[in-house]
Amino acid sequence: MAPAEVEWLEGGVTAVPGILAGGVAAGIKPSGKKDLALIYSSTPARAAVMFTSNQVKGAPVLVSMEHARGGQAQAIVASSGCANVCTGERGISDAREMTRLVGELLRIPATHVLVASTGVIGVPLPMDKVRAALPKLAKSLSPQGGRAAAEAILTTDAKPKEAALRLDIDGRAVTIGGIAKGVGMIEPHLATMFCFAATDAVVAPAALTAVVRRTVDRSFNRITVDADQSTSDTVAVLANGLAENRPLERGRGLPQFAAGLEALMQRLARALVADGEGATKLVAIAVRGATSRRDALRAARSVANSPLVKTALNGADPNWGRIMMALGKSRRGSSRTRWPSPSAASGSSSAACCARACAWSASGRSWGAGSTRSRSTWVSAAARTASGPAT
Repeated sequence: MAPAEVEWLEGGVTAVPGILAGGVAAGIKPSGKKDLALIYSSTPARAAVMFTSNQVKGAPVLVSMEHARGGQAQAIVASSGCANVCTGERGISDAREMTRLVGELLRIPATHVLVASTGVIGVPLPMDKVRAALPKLAKSLSPQGGRAAAEAILTTDAKPKEAALRLDIDGRAVTIGGIAKGVGMIEPHLATMFCFAATDAVVAPAALTAVVRRTVDRSFNRITVDADQSTSDTVAVLANGLAENRPLERGRGLPQFAAGLEALMQRLARALVADGEGATKLVAIAVRGATSRRDALRAARSVANSPLVKTALNGADPNWGRIMMALGKSRRGSSRTRWPSPSAASGSSSAACCARACAWSASGRSWGAGSTRSRSTWVSAAARTASGPAT
């Protein structure tokens, strides 16, 4: 369901009442840019978190998975420049130490702190630099710190991604905001990406988990840049309840909240696609007439990930034969299916594509082209002309 009368706001994650954030340069990145971020809820919050399904998981993912089991979190600390992946017991110890130190600084339990890291794999975190920077990071927390946090989680991104909105739920104004990063090693489920979001809504624990899972499936799990899956993906949503609305559990109110969160995450996910490493174009691929949503998504992803389709789009060569080839190899195509023409696909976006592409799909929703029919899936893709390693 589409959210009614959404008001888009400035401020990203800190547009949410009770949420503070900050970002500093700890020296993890050789460039000297910001590389340590902190998001903090001034009151305890319910948490729903999703992680990469890659079987090689980074130490921060493993530690955060443990902490997320309790369904509560009050802070998220994230570093960029070093992924803390494949670093053995030392990596686990470092991730735990980060949560402990942040907990001490904020006077909250370490188990209420989530930790995330992104960057080069196989290199230990420079913990001496992290330890020295954390007190400064905690002091930097402010209601205007969302942009600094968004900048501090970037790796190869060209620009920060943040979004916020307000909507009315049962007569109460509810705010949702978030930041995200990730432009390479992007292929569901999740990718080398973070999304840290917050809301002041009161949401029942089971309902929050279900809504986040469904929303991630309709946003971040529908994008691809290079068909590679990261070891560090984390999507976390904190709900601090300061809106004091009637608890959203099922029925009235929950669908509106779910639609608002989906709108926010889809905007952030599309921003990741548009900023794909070396991306030059953003393309929408619509699949209609498939026998199921799963078949439509499989066909759309086959087109979006096809190197031949991407090179054709990048060269502005409407070679629809390559699209038919990609549909055919998805093994779910049908002669009765009405596939979009290349001109229609490129015409619904700002441009066409190249050697590697990012795909976005939103079931039942198109970007400025009207709703799709039943059992159809929309996919948009961005392509790139450069292909460097993602970190």
